[in-house]
Amino acid sequence: MNVLVVLNDPPYGTERCYNGLRLAGSLAQRDNVVVKVFLAGDAAACAKSGQKVPQGYYNVQGMLAAVTRHGGGIGVCGTCMDARGITEAELVEGARRSSLGEWTSWTIEADKVLIF
Repeated sequence: MNVLVVLNDPPYGTERCYNGLRLAGSLAQRDNVVVKVFLAGDAAACAKSGQKVPQGYYNVQGMLAAVTRHGGGIGVCGTCMDARGITEAELVEGARRSSLGEWTSWTIEADKVLIF
């Protein structure tokens, strides 16, 4: 099964990215499930490396790593990156600049699309 998780909100301030990445990480651990995460809008900041959060607070950088560690893919909207001044060199390991075209393809290929 192919699952696409689309995140739109900023990494911190709401719990949408937190919950979406929790679910993506759990799905990625399942046999026969391929997970892709697309970060759009303010969620592009989820893939910014070097995040430092207070002790005991969730870190979306680590949550993205949990997805890629299990073979999941992370695409970051290139237009959204540009609007926020995020360069490819600043992306966390496993995340890469993506596009509307790839997002479209991932949507068509997915058996389920979950939007947060």
